[in-house]
Amino acid sequence: MSTKPKSPARPPSSAVEDYLERILGLINTKGYARVVDIAQSLDISQASVTNMVQRLDAEGLLNYEKYRGLVLTPAGEALAKNITHRHELLTDFLKLLGLDDAVIYHDVEGMEHHISPPTLRAIEALTAHLTRQPSLLARVREQLDAN
Repeated sequence: MSTKPKSPARPPSSAVEDYLERILGLINTKGYARVVDIAQSLDISQASVTNMVQRLDAEGLLNYEKYRGLVLTPAGEALAKNITHRHELLTDFLKLLGLDDAVIYHDVEGMEHHISPPTLRAIEALTAHLTRQPSLLARVREQLDAN
């Protein structure tokens, strides 16, 4: 039986979400994530990453061994996948509307941490509907271009 505490009952902070999203991305692309890789990809110091990784370890979201690397726990992986899905969904939705990539990046980074589950479900349904209805999507884009 694990001696680590369960993940916190309160929602994770934006920083925690960013770390988990980045860690999962590194694991998916490289097969592993080390403090140095996380620091390079987030453009922050290794000391800052080590502090956050130790916090995530204490919260039961990953297992970390100094000088060895880290792995996400099932709870950490589930949370990271949820965060990644939310990011991808928001990105897909804004791309569908024809927005510029730089605008999309900026807006998704701001929205992804503050959007409620009901709003996210509504965007997911709308994205699916617009994808299946190219004529409706064209009318929406025309309206956006007119404004």
